[in-house]
Amino acid sequence: MITTTGGEGVCGCGLLSSMRSLVGLAVVVTVASLYLYSLSLYLPAGPQRRLPSPSGVQTEHVETSAEPEEPADSSGEPSRLKFPSDLEELQELAELLQFYKTEHTGYVLLLFCSAYLYKQSFAIPGSSFLNILAGAIFGLYEGLLLACVLTTVGSTMCYLLSKAFGKRYIENLFPDKVSMLQKKVEENRDCLFFFLLFLRFFPMTPNWFLNMSAPIVNIPITFFFCSVFIGLLPYNFICVQTGVMLSELSSLDDLFSWERLLQLLAIACMALLPSALIRRFSQKRLKLDVHVQNGLITDKKFQ
Repeated sequence: MITTTGGEGVCGCGLLSSMRSLVGLAVVVTVASLYLYSLSLYLPAGPQRRLPSPSGVQTEHVETSAEPEEPADSSGEPSRLKFPSDLEELQELAELLQFYKTEHTGYVLLLFCSAYLYKQSFAIPGSSFLNILAGAIFGLYEGLLLACVLTTVGSTMCYLLSKAFGKRYIENLFPDKVSMLQKKVEENRDCLFFFLLFLRFFPMTPNWFLNMSAPIVNIPITFFFCSVFIGLLPYNFICVQTGVMLSELSSLDDLFSWERLLQLLAIACMALLPSALIRRFSQKRLKLDVHVQNGLITDKKFQ
């Protein structure tokens, strides 16, 4: 009887702990979602619609007191502010935010940072679109700095949320992957930082999963923070530079100019150089049981 009661007590404590974690995570998600929604409510008036004139030339429509019922362009409505899911939506959002940036720079910066951290903190896919958007809105240098800082801070927030609320659920949902990652972390404990860089350059497991499972497999937050900033720098650079190029293109012919081709070559070199260095180091020091060929993992054991 004593043993049974003790077992029931342990189960009850475990269930209570799980409920607290679930409720705590739900509160955090709800508060963050309400903040992001309330921020979108302060969206300034958007650009006015360009209407075709009888001569076939588009002219900008200007509101007058004689026509109070004529609405401004619908692109200024809060409903237009949504995470882009394809290139067309990305271009529309970039044009809208570029318009706002000229008059409301602080608002656009706050909105972009908040949306980026929201996606990263809760492991929502699609950060590549936001990296491209950063290049289109803020340019190469400011956009790259923003992307690197926000990626690192957002991933660290995901790390902390997982540590506080998600350990039990992640272990239950992905037992095999967590076990394999734990094994590899222990095998490479003497060069853990370079192992983490390798995982970012050659993602044998998705970045979102690595962010959530890092505290579970006892990866120090300092190593995690630095490895995210350095390891995702080439990827962020590619996305941001792509956004810069897209914002400057007026036609498809511009994509095949010598200037664009040289930019693409520079992007490729930027991505391949650090990857080659990490690959060379990994072959000598890291215990991976996988083979990297042309930047791809050929062994499926760790995927």
